[in-house]
This record gives sequence, structure tokens and C-alpha cells, in this order.
Amino acid sequence: MSASQALGAASDLGQGGCRRAWVELLAGRVKRQKLGPEGEQKVRESAVRLLRSHLNLGDLVLEVEGPPGKQLCLSRLIDYDGPGAHIDLSSSLIGSALRDQAAQLGVPAAVLSARVASGLVRVCEADAVPPPKVLLTPDQRKKLSSLFEIAQNLLAQSMFSRLSFCQELWKVQNSLLLEAVWRLHVQSIVSLQELLESHADSQAVVAWLSRDLRLLCEQTEAPCKHADVARAMLADFVQMLVSRGFQKNADVRGTVDPEWMSQVAVAVLERMLASALEALAAGIQEGSAAHKAVSCWFGVFSGHMYGSIISTESPKRFFCHTLTQILTHKPVLKVSDAVQMQREWSFARTPPLLSGLYRRLFVILSPEELVGHLQEVLETQEVNWQHVLSCVSTLVICLPDAQQLVNDWVSRLLTHAFESCDLDSMVLAFLVARQAALEGPAAFPSYAAWFQAAFGSARGFHGSSKKALVFLFKFLSDLVPFEAPRYLQVHILHPPLVPSKYRTLLTDYVALARTRLADLKVSVENMGLYEDLSSAGDVTEPRCQAAQDVEKAIMVFEHTGKIPAAVLEASIFRRSYYLSHFLPALLTPRVLPRVPDSRAALIESLRRADKIPPSLYSTYRQACSTVGEKKPEDAASQREVEPSCKEEPLGLLTTALRELRASVTDPTQRDALLAQMAVISEQLRSALGLGEDDSDFEGAPVQLSVRAPKLQPWEQRVVDLLLTSFCQNLMAASSVAPPDRQGPWAAHFVRTLCRRRLLPALLSRLCQLLHHQGPSLSASHVVGLAALAVHLGESRSALPEVHVGPPTPARGLPVPELFDILLPCRTQESSALCLKFCTAAISYSLCKFSPQSRDISYSCLSPGLIKKFQFMVFRWFSEARDPPSWEDPASSPWRPLCLPSVDWQRAALCLWKQRTLRELLKQEGLHLTYRDWLQLELEIQPEVDSLSDTERQDFHQWAIHQHFLPAPSATGGCDGDLEVACATLVDVLMDFCQSSRSYDHSENSDLVLGGCTGNRDIFSRLQEMAADLEQGPAPLGHAAPRGHFLFGVFCRRLQALARGWDVASRLQRQQELLMCKRILLGLPPSVLVGSPRLEQLAAPDCDDFFHLVNSELRNFSHDGALTHDITAHFFRGLLNACSRSRDPSLAADLTLTACQTQCPLLLTSALLWWPHLEPELHRRWRRCSQSPLPAELRRLQEARHFARSVLSPLAAPPTPGPAWLCAAALHFVIRRAGKESIRWELGQLDGQGEELLVFLFFFSLMGLLSSHLTPQKPLDVCAEVLGCLQRKRVSWLPLFQLTETDAGLGRTLLRLAPDHQVRLLPLAFYSLLSYFDEDALLQEDAFLHVAVNMYLKLVGLFVAGETGAVWTLAHGGDLQAQGDPVSLITNARLFLLQSIPRCPKRSFSDVAELLGASADCDPEVRAALLSRQQAVLDPDLYQAPRLF
Repeated sequence: MSASQALGAASDLGQGGCRRAWVELLAGRVKRQKLGPEGEQKVRESAVRLLRSHLNLGDLVLEVEGPPGKQLCLSRLIDYDGPGAHIDLSSSLIGSALRDQAAQLGVPAAVLSARVASGLVRVCEADAVPPPKVLLTPDQRKKLSSLFEIAQNLLAQSMFSRLSFCQELWKVQNSLLLEAVWRLHVQSIVSLQELLESHADSQAVVAWLSRDLRLLCEQTEAPCKHADVARAMLADFVQMLVSRGFQKNADVRGTVDPEWMSQVAVAVLERMLASALEALAAGIQEGSAAHKAVSCWFGVFSGHMYGSIISTESPKRFFCHTLTQILTHKPVLKVSDAVQMQREWSFARTPPLLSGLYRRLFVILSPEELVGHLQEVLETQEVNWQHVLSCVSTLVICLPDAQQLVNDWVSRLLTHAFESCDLDSMVLAFLVARQAALEGPAAFPSYAAWFQAAFGSARGFHGSSKKALVFLFKFLSDLVPFEAPRYLQVHILHPPLVPSKYRTLLTDYVALARTRLADLKVSVENMGLYEDLSSAGDVTEPRCQAAQDVEKAIMVFEHTGKIPAAVLEASIFRRSYYLSHFLPALLTPRVLPRVPDSRAALIESLRRADKIPPSLYSTYRQACSTVGEKKPEDAASQREVEPSCKEEPLGLLTTALRELRASVTDPTQRDALLAQMAVISEQLRSALGLGEDDSDFEGAPVQLSVRAPKLQPWEQRVVDLLLTSFCQNLMAASSVAPPDRQGPWAAHFVRTLCRRRLLPALLSRLCQLLHHQGPSLSASHVVGLAALAVHLGESRSALPEVHVGPPTPARGLPVPELFDILLPCRTQESSALCLKFCTAAISYSLCKFSPQSRDISYSCLSPGLIKKFQFMVFRWFSEARDPPSWEDPASSPWRPLCLPSVDWQRAALCLWKQRTLRELLKQEGLHLTYRDWLQLELEIQPEVDSLSDTERQDFHQWAIHQHFLPAPSATGGCDGDLEVACATLVDVLMDFCQSSRSYDHSENSDLVLGGCTGNRDIFSRLQEMAADLEQGPAPLGHAAPRGHFLFGVFCRRLQALARGWDVASRLQRQQELLMCKRILLGLPPSVLVGSPRLEQLAAPDCDDFFHLVNSELRNFSHDGALTHDITAHFFRGLLNACSRSRDPSLAADLTLTACQTQCPLLLTSALLWWPHLEPELHRRWRRCSQSPLPAELRRLQEARHFARSVLSPLAAPPTPGPAWLCAAALHFVIRRAGKESIRWELGQLDGQGEELLVFLFFFSLMGLLSSHLTPQKPLDVCAEVLGCLQRKRVSWLPLFQLTETDAGLGRTLLRLAPDHQVRLLPLAFYSLLSYFDEDALLQEDAFLHVAVNMYLKLVGLFVAGETGAVWTLAHGGDLQAQGDPVSLITNARLFLLQSIPRCPKRSFSDVAELLGASADCDPEVRAALLSRQQAVLDPDLYQAPRLF
């Protein structure tokens, strides 16, 4: 009998007409009879004989349980020894039966058992109903489980042939379910490899397995209870196929050729990928079975799928092979098709399944390997250009360093192309560069920028030879028929740099490109000013583009205040577009605002620059007037229609932001994050009408007005949508994971917001929210905006500076420092917001960045925010002023901020106790110093402070005396030096007032120090500390006392200011001096006058104050006197100091005597204010002494009395003291009397001495010069004094020759006049020209020198513009009031030219010195002087010749 016949007989054995099941046969024998040992043995033997003679092995193997509801079965009947014995006994019984049958049939028992076990197909067929499936039902799994256990036992007894079993299975492969095959593999009965190798037809194996794997993918994604089984099956099959198909060393243990198995595995994987790619190309719908199957198969490329494969080489080879197959799948498109269609293959337009597959393939390959593989495939095989370029887009978007990677790749391609004239490399370089540029400048430079960088300079790739130039233009010319208009425009407007001798190559190409554009009905001349050349999209209609250009031009004009360069260039070089499209769009009729806005200002600037034709402007104004007469409802209806076209992009953006939430909160979807951000970027670009190059800031700063931030309503809607989404996403992500485990979504989100047009709107909205609406923000808003600020700081290197307007200094700020300005601490509400924001920002930064990347967190946060947090914690929480108790390091400061109701106090204190914060504060520039504390405390407005007056004073005392004063200077303290603390406070106070004066909102000048709010309590602390210093112990020893620290601060600050005669410099110095004076007036007068020691008869120390008066205050004095307040303060200090001296009268006399030579301005000031000063001096002197006033004070009293007597009818007494002092008193009395003529008073001075008249003339000159600065008319008084001097033959010319080197009275007089008035002496000299006694002057030796010197200086003043400024200031622009500067110089010049020939010889002795010092003086005056000088030196040249 043959083997097949034997197997058939075994199958049919025992079958009869009335066949009964084993259970039925034994149904009536349930009740056992009690037998003895011999009886039991006899029954067993009888049962075995019965089974052997009537056994059907196939039915026996499959019969594992009885009919439903019955408990009789084989296993129970033979289960007599325990719960696990029945399988072994059943297997033993079946094994015994198999041996008997095999012996009877003459076949091996292993082959017979394999044939019997193949009956599992009957189990698979039991539920075989359409549609086709690959998974077992629960009943099938239960039936097969016992069969598999029996098979395992047979294998253990070497009674099972795997090969025979596989061959039997292949005979019924169409009925074989894939899960049954997988379970055979899992339970080590027959491995998948053994099963596949046992089939002779590889094509049939590939077809069967591919079909079942596709079904498995469909059923895996279908909703069912056993999806986990399906995923496990798919993973095992893929792992086996990858390990067998892509292993480096073939496994030689198989029964067939290992190469055959490898080919089968690769073929199956290729067929699965090909079917997925074809489904994608066919356009499958999301949610369909095909879509689910493709998604499931692409999921096998996740890295975790191959964890059980020991070597990573097999998965890497598999991924490379897959990438190659994708790139080469059905290469039907030509290069020309790629050139025309590549804009349709950008990342946003690539099917998400395909881009997701690319991302998974990129994970296992390094960027360099990826680019190298791409280039290898492109060089060696025909490719599918759509897949290649979509792969490039995905690479550019998803890889962090892709820009540099792709740029280097393109550079290598271009270098190779020009070296060997390789057209393929050239094509590939251009396609890759254009594809990368489609993804926006955030990922890759725009095409225009790339093309200009590659070919726009002498270092371009084409600059090596003429051959390279010809190759380039031949390539560009060949592309022309297929090019999009955008690229042609780029090539025309940014052409390659070509040497002049090869210029025809460029002109020929430009002509060809222009012809092509004309065929496409696209005009280069009608291109927009700011048209996006980097986009490969359709060309915008000129009318639409013009509206965008107008909007952009207005924005640039707002930021710069100048007409944009693009507009000026268009008005000259692109006049057609400028006149036909740009101006009509700009001059759209509208209702003109009362206050001109940016559009109106731009139009007016263009009109003044003659860039708008007068007729067009006139028509525009008339049309605006007509529009203003229309009904308001018409205008409203027009405005309502406008944004409707934008609603659709906004809806798409809203949908994209909503979908981002799933990627943020679900860790399994984070690989889709970058793809979703690309979609958001695309929708954002559409919603705002942004260009491809909108991320390029071009170095232009962002202009922002903090006081009144502006943004368009549509921009506000978009920005609010983005900010809301960011805040919601942050809170949702924080509910799932802390910031450090949330992935990079927040950084990518913020990077998307950093666009050239969007960033100003974003910052303006942040200004509105934080600076103006801060108290109304919810906790989630504050936390979200704080995290946003951190990520803006992370991108600070890529962001432009922000120029903020009032109320802040006009200087460029990095974006992180902008938040310092937006979050002031002036009021209780603003302080609370600042504390919340700083707490959230610092907590987020510390939790977001790991300790290894702390440098990043330091750069993300503004030092100002960190210092404000310390300031607010010290101020609000008294427990924070004690030494810190460390928090548990495991506690996160971020956790309290994620609660539904945030306890900000608890959150701030939790952060304060963090060790990580302490480490942060150790960084340089982040610790709160004494200076920082003063600056922040000065901003507090006491009337709306969170602290009461008492609490604020206690806090000040703690901060100054307990915290900062004893702290070392290295940590921002004062080293225990109270003087240093006072000096720093004064310095900060003056800085604060300087800044507040220029932009503070308060104009109340009654407060301390120039109207600065919030500083009166701090100034009180200064007064307290200054009193402590004054009352402190005297310095040890007899060392010379140091000057008062206050004057050192003043001197240092004044030296730092620029010295100049321009108005700006003078006003800045005057402002600084005003603050110095206010601080001095707020401190005890003893600061001005140091107290002498009791044991010494010495004058009080006033040197510092004298120096301040002579060097600074003098230059801002008026008419030879200081203001009353500082004068009175000095004399108060003087009398107080003298009262502590052993001889008060002597101390006062010594000080005032020193004033006559060292600081005479104090004495003249006392004379001016004597009527107000005298009562206070008498009162104070009587407190310290019963004696009369000191002699020098009485001298001042007498000088004042003398001056009053000169104006009285009585005869004037003799001058009581120094002539200059009496002259000053007389000058002040005359001015106060307001006399227009003083001839009678001058007559009273007969016999008083010539010096008195000369000094009176000096003071009159100063009064005359003051009249040019203030509207007064002292010219007549000055002329009368001059006339009196001339009648008495008193020389007055030395007053115009005073220098600092003069001894005696010359230096004293110069110390009485401001420097700028001394500079204006030439003006006074020639203002009196008509009153000169020329004959008398010509006889004076010094006249010519003085007249020429004054004329040269007057010309210098005129050239410097000082004379015109003086006249305009004095006379309100009326240049005829006292003669304009030109007429004054003309008269002076004429006077000189007439006087030079009349001057005596001795007058020309030092003329050469004057002319040498002024080489550029008036040439006619110079010639007259030189001619007259030569005549004096050689008189014979001018004598008549002797002819006979």
C-alpha cells in the first residue's frame, strides 16, 4: 500500500453506516461500577482494544469538547490524576494510536501526525463567511488552542513532521487564515520562515502573503476587540520579513536557498509599499478602508517596531530600500514636468500619509546619510520627481539643521555642474533650491535671495570662465518655456553678475524671458513694489498687488518716518506701475481724519517731494470732500463688506489650530507636530496675505508705541486667535506633562509667529494686554503669555530690535527686554500683574530647560524680569526677607500654576524657595542689587501702593540698613559704607528724574525733584542717611577732610555729559544742574558749607560748592546772579557753620572775603536778593550771636545802600567797598527801577572813581547780552554808560580783552559772567557801534586789535549759527528788532574797512598774529590790514618818485 493510500485509509478507518461519536458511545456509562484491581485492569485492556479498532484520528484530534451544555468529553473521562494530566494522557493516547496506525499503514508516525494535524483547516473553514478575513473568531481560537498543545507534545516526542505539515497546509492555502499561521509561529510549531520556504512557487507565496497582509492592515484599523492581536501579528510578520530580507549574513539553517527567502521577503515588502503608493496616487478618501490600510502599513516604519531585532543594520537597510522604492516608484514625469508642477508638491500639499512616512524614514537615518542616499538614487536611477521633491520639502521642514544641509548639497551640485558642465546636477540643484524655497524663509532662503547669493556676485559659481557663463545662460534659456512667471521675474530683476564683455549673454536671455512673460501676459513693469518673488504661485493682478504695496509702504513709513526707498525707486524706474496702479490705490478717496494718520502723512510727503502730479492730487482732495458728504450708513456698509473675503482663511486657521491641540496633548502624535505647524503657517500666511519671504526682517527694527499701541482690527482677530490657542494648548499640555516633557511644540509655535508683518501686530497686542489691560487677564492668560515671552526670548537672535515710543526712551531693545517696560510696578494692580507674570515666566523657564541647558534659560529671560520678581517678593512677603528655608528639590514650581484656581502667593513663595532659582540668581547680572532696588522703588506711586505708609517705611529701613548696606559690593551691596549708599541713591534718583522728565506721565511739579512721581519717600531716606552722616563721629586723626560725597556725584555726572554750545547740549546740562540744585535744596544747608573745628580759627570749607558755582551754575546764571533759593541756602549754611565756630564773626568774614576772589558770583547774588535775604540773615545771626552782623555782611548791606542812594535825590556817599561790588549793586538797582535813561544817575557818580564806571559798563554789557536771550531793552542804558566813559576819557576796551590768565579783577569779572555771554561779547561790541567816539578810539593802541578780534569772532558766531539763534529767541523771529545779524556784520565790516586806514602805525604791531590765527577771515578785511601793515613797514613804496 502506498503512503497516500495508507493516509487515506487512516482517515476513513472505522467509518460505517451508523457512525456514532465517542461521547455518545460513553453517554450511558457515566456511572462507574466498583471493580477490584483485576477487574479494572481487564476493563482498561478492553477499552484500548476498542479504541484501536474503531479510532478516527482526525476526529479525535479535533474533538476537544462536547456539545453545548454537556460535560462529557474525552478529557474528563481520562482525567483521573489532576488538573493538568489530561493533555499528556490525551497526547499519549493519540501518540499510541498514531504508532498503531503508522505501523498498520507502513508510513512514519511523524508524517501521519502531520497529515492528521492539518485538519486545523476544518476549524478555519467552520466560520468561513464573506468578506475575506485573516483573523480567527473566539470559538476558533478556543478549538485550536488544544490542537496546538497536542502538536507541541507530539513535537516533543519527535512524532511530528513540520515539512509534511507545511505541505499539507499549502494544499488548502485559500482556506488558511493568517492568524492560524501566526499562532503556529508563536507557539513554535511551525515558524513563518519554515512555512514560506516549504512552497516551491515564490510568486504564489508573495501573492498570498501580500494579499493577507493587506487584509490584516484593513482589519487592524477596523474597530474590533482583537485589534491588539492584529497589531502583534503585523509586527511579527514585518520583523520576520525585514530580518530575512535585509540581513547582511544569510541564515544557512533553512531548508532552501537563503537568497530565495530574502527575495520573497523583499518582494512582499515591495508589493505592500507599491500598493500603498498606488492607493495614494489614486486619491483615497480619509476614513476609507484603503486609507486605513495604507495608514496601518506606514505605521510599521515606526522605530519601536524593530526593537526585537538585535542589529540596527537590517532596519536601516530596509528604510533605505523603502526610500529608494518611493523615489523611483513609477517615474513617468519628466524634468520639464517637475519644473512646471513642483509648487504643487510642497509640504503643505503633500498627502499627510506620505509626509508622515518620510518623517519615519528620516528617524533612523542621519541627515548626512539621508542627503547622500538621495543624491545616489538621483544619480543612478530614474525617479518619480513628485516623490523626490515632496521628500525634499519634508526634509526641509522636519530636520532641524536642514537649511544648512540642503544649502551645502545644492552648493556641491552647482560646483560639480559648472566644473564638468553636468546638466543633470544643474537641474537637480535648481529643483532642490526652488523646492526648499517654497517652504518659506524660516526653512530656507527665498528663491530670489538664493539666486542672488549664488550668481549675483563675482564669487558666484558661474564666475570661473566664459564656458561657465555660457553653460548657465544656455540652461536658463532652455528652462524659459517651462518656467513660472515668478522665476523669470527673479532672473530679470536680480540677474547674474556678468562681466561687461559678456553682457550680450545676459541681454539675450533677458530678451527671451521678457518675450515669454509677454506671451504669458505678465508685465515686469507692472510688478508690485513689494511683490513676493520667492513664491512660485500665480502672478497677482496689478490692482490687487497695488493695494498690498500701499499697505506695506504705509507700514514702512510709520516705522521710519521717511518715504520708502521702494516707492522712490518705482517713481523713477517703474513709472508705469507707479502712476497707473500704486498712486490710484494710495489716493483712494476717503473721509480724511482730523488728525492726519500715516496714510495722509505719506501722501503729504510724496506731494512735497513732487512725486504726485498736481492734477491727480487735486482730484483726490475733491473726491475726499465728496466722500465726506455721503451718508454715514453708506460708509459703514462699505466697511462691513471688506473683511468678508477673509473669513474663510480665518476659519481654516481656526481649524488648523484646533487640530494642533491633539498633537500637543497626545504623546503618540507628536511626530505629526511639525507637519501641523507647517499647515498652520500656510493658513496664517493665507489669512494675513503674507509673502513667502515674510520671515526676513532685513534688519528693520519694530516700531511700537507703548502709550497707544495700534493694530488693524483684522490683525487683532488673527493675533487673538493665535494667543488664545497658545494659552489653551499650554494649559492642556501642562495637564498631561510638565514643560520639559511637552516636546518642542511651543518653540515651533512661537517661531511661526515671528514674521515680519505679524511680529509688530503681536507685540502691539501684547502691549495692549499687559500694559493696558493687565488686571483683567485670567490666570491661564498670564501663564500662557509668560511662556510665550520665554520662547520669544529663546528666538531673540533671530528677532529685530524693538524701538518703543513714549513713555520710554527711544532706543532699540531686544524683544525680551520689552516685557520690562510692559510690566511696571507703579500701582498695586500693576505690581500684582508683574509678580504673577514673573513667577510664571521664571517657573516655566526653570522647568522647561534641563540643568545642562541652563544657559538657554538665562538667555530666554530678561534680567529685568528676574530682578522684578526678587523686588516684589521682598516687598510683598515679609517671610522672604528672612534667610531662605530650602524647598524639597522634587517639588516643581510649575505645579501650583496648573491648578484650576492659582494661588499666586503660594506659587511665588514656592519658586522663591527653589534651589534652582538660587543657582540662577548667582549668575552675573541677575541678582537684585541696591541700585536695582532703588530704581524699582522709585517707580512706586505711594498713593496707590499695596503697602501702607508705615509698612513702606519699615520695608525701606529693612532694605537699606539690613539687606543692602551690610551686603558686599560684589553682590550689589554697599560694604557697610553709608556714604556709598547715599551716593548711589543720589545717582539713581537723578537718573530716574532724567528719564521721567522726558517721558513720565505726571506733570505735577510740586513733588520732589522735578515732577517725578513716587520718589518722595526715597528722598526722605536720603535725608535721613545724610543726617546720620553729618551726626556721625568725625574722622580719626588729623587727615585732611574729604569733600562732601554729593559734589563728587555731581562732578562725575556732569563730566560725563557732552560739552558744547548747541542747544541740545546746553539744555541737557541745564536739566542736570537743575536736579543737582533741587537735591541740594532738599538736604541740610550744612552740605554746602562744611563746619570748622572748634579748636581752629578757620573759615568753613566751601571749596566744593565754590567749584560747582564757578564751573557749572555760573553758566546758567542770569545777569550776574544765581537764583534766590540756592543763594539763601548757602547763607543759611554759612551762618549755621559759623555758629559752631569759636568766633562766628571771624569765620563769616573769612568765608565772604574768600568769596571775593574765589566765588564772586555768590556776593553779586546776595546783592540782587538782598531785600529778601536781609531779614533772614538778621534773624539767624541773632540766634548764634548778640554782636552785629559780620563786617563782610555789613559791606554788602552798605553796597546795597549806596546803590539806592545813587537813585535818590540826595548826594551819593562814597563807595563803601570794592568798586565791582558797588557797580553790581548799582546795576541791579537800576534794572529793578526800570529806568530807560540814567544820565542823571551817572552824574551822581562824578568823583566816585573811574573803576566804578568801567565795572558798571561791564554789568551793562552783560545786561545787553541778556537782552538778546530775554525780551528786554537795556541798549540805551549801556550806551549812556559808554558815553559817560568816553566823555571822561576812561578806557573801556580792556573789558573786551579779559582772559582767565588775567590776575586780579579780570578773573573776578569773568567769574561773574556765563561763558556763553562772554562768547557773545562781539555781538555787544558791534551793537554799540553807532555810539562809538571814533576819533577817540582810533587814538588808543588797543582799538584796532580789539575791533578786528571782535569782528573775527562775530563772523565765527554767525558761521556757527549762534547769532541767528540768539536773535530768533530774543525777538520771536523779528530780525528788525535790533538789527539782524547780517546787517550787524555788514556794518561792522564797513566800520573796519573805514577805520583801518586811519589807525596809527603803533596799532599794527600785533595784527599779523590775529591774521595768522584766522586764516579764513574776510578776504577784503584781510587785504586792507595787510596793505596798511605793509605801508607802515615800508613807507618809501608809497612816496612819489623823483624823476629829476
